[in-house]
Amino acid sequence: MTTDAWDDVVAINLSGSFYCCHAVLPAMRAQKDGLIINVSSWAGRFPSRLTGPAYNATKRAVIALSETINIEECVNGIRATSLLPGEVATPILDKRPVPPSKEQRERMVQAEDMGRAILFVAMMPARTCVNELIIAPTLNHFYTGVLETRKG
Repeated sequence: MTTDAWDDVVAINLSGSFYCCHAVLPAMRAQKDGLIINVSSWAGRFPSRLTGPAYNATKRAVIALSETINIEECVNGIRATSLLPGEVATPILDKRPVPPSKEQRERMVQAEDMGRAILFVAMMPARTCVNELIIAPTLNHFYTGVLETRKG
């Protein structure tokens, strides 16, 4: 991995989440209420060779960012959730060394499934905090070992 590639992943996955949170927290503090939903990844909790060091590290850091918001801001009525999706059928899958087939993608978590998970978290009463939600396809290739094919 190059240092430029590392910096790109950190900027997108971690700094992007941080700057969004930083932008909304003052208003949330003022109203004594708020919900932040950060999208981490299965790889943030269960690193793999496939996802690589920068992705694994930044997605783990997004979980820590959400946890820290809960630690520091619960007294202000603010709560944060980390969503940790496994394989989701999105265009990023085309960047894999061996992109999944149409049939494989149909068995993955779909964008609308993630939307329903986000809605679930958002609909919870302000007295509750869903700290973390892991969502994965039933046929979980991280369990079956199918994804650990990249040589390194």
